[in-house]
Amino acid sequence: MTLSSPWRGDFPGILALEKEGQTYLDSAATSQKPQALIAALTDYYARGTANVHRAQHLPAERATRAFEASRAKAAHWLNADSPGQIIFTRGCTEAINLLAYALEEQFHPGDQLVIGAAEHHANLLPWQQLALRRGLELVVLPLDTDGAIDLTEAARLIGPQCRLLAIGQLSNVLGRWQPLAELLALARARGALTVVDGAQGAVHARPDVRALDCDFYAFSAHKLYGPEGVGVLYGRAEALQRLEHWQFGGEMVQVADYRSATFRPPPLGFEAGTPAIGAVIALGSTLDYLLGLDAEAVARHEAALHARLLEGLRQRDGLRVLGAPEVALASFVVEGVHNADLAQLLGEQGIAVRAGHHCAMPLYASLGLGGAVRVSLGLYNDGADLERFFAALDRALELLR
Repeated sequence: MTLSSPWRGDFPGILALEKEGQTYLDSAATSQKPQALIAALTDYYARGTANVHRAQHLPAERATRAFEASRAKAAHWLNADSPGQIIFTRGCTEAINLLAYALEEQFHPGDQLVIGAAEHHANLLPWQQLALRRGLELVVLPLDTDGAIDLTEAARLIGPQCRLLAIGQLSNVLGRWQPLAELLALARARGALTVVDGAQGAVHARPDVRALDCDFYAFSAHKLYGPEGVGVLYGRAEALQRLEHWQFGGEMVQVADYRSATFRPPPLGFEAGTPAIGAVIALGSTLDYLLGLDAEAVARHEAALHARLLEGLRQRDGLRVLGAPEVALASFVVEGVHNADLAQLLGEQGIAVRAGHHCAMPLYASLGLGGAVRVSLGLYNDGADLERFFAALDRALELLR
């Protein structure tokens, strides 16, 4: 059965790569961009740029309206109560660092920060370093054999001293959804703040922050078919009020003299300096594009592609898929073959995959591995992409074994 993508033609980059003989299977690292984004970015720069929130002339007013419209679209995408709950950052990494610094003074020696064992470095290192700075205990929740957090162990480890739980929604290595509802409930019962890293999850299931009932949710635009250099941090209104300002400069200040200053509340108080205006506006166009798609059709297509990917991988002798992936990607190792060598030979055949530790070194260490090859899918991929991948994989394995 042919698995065609009705949205492939909306992505000029994927078509250009195909003409070059390239098959792009690295969307978990960054996605290709729809024509809607490219048009919005071109329009913004071609019509005349201006800074936002600062001037009364027409170009500035036009830019500010478009910029703030994207904030409203991001709030709608996340089902937030208000655009005022949306802070624009440079990416998910900066969003989580913002939280680690802006919440720092609220933690005291002996307090516990709790994370999962499958976290990307972006949701590990900020909390690790905060724990070192403040004399806190960093608690790591173990995984079950499928790659999900063990809820029995989580119930034991999320104790009275837990002050914050930070969990990745969907593992970028194992492709496994984490049991957020249960984990967030355990943390709330302890009065802890909750942070969800949605960098991968936001791409494959539209988030609903009200249903999740989390304090903070972060994602990067570039993985969600949007532009680079933009992230979104959602905060519950009460939780946002707990943040201390962490970067200082233009726009975030209300009144300043040489000895003191007062600062704006969220969101503008946490957007110091000139933001990525064109990219934020383009993100709004990307969200418009995604909202115009049939979400159920996209989910069915991605599920069918993923099933075919797993089926094909498991047919190869000596190949082991890590965990039990549920969506979008699969990481695998081949007995006797180094992941970098395999990725190199695939790349020479025009197959773009990712090899290495995928910014999750502690997870790989716990698995006794130095890395793996990861294939990750976007809504623009089709059955022909997988056929080219499997043919190239077989040729590469013949050479390496």
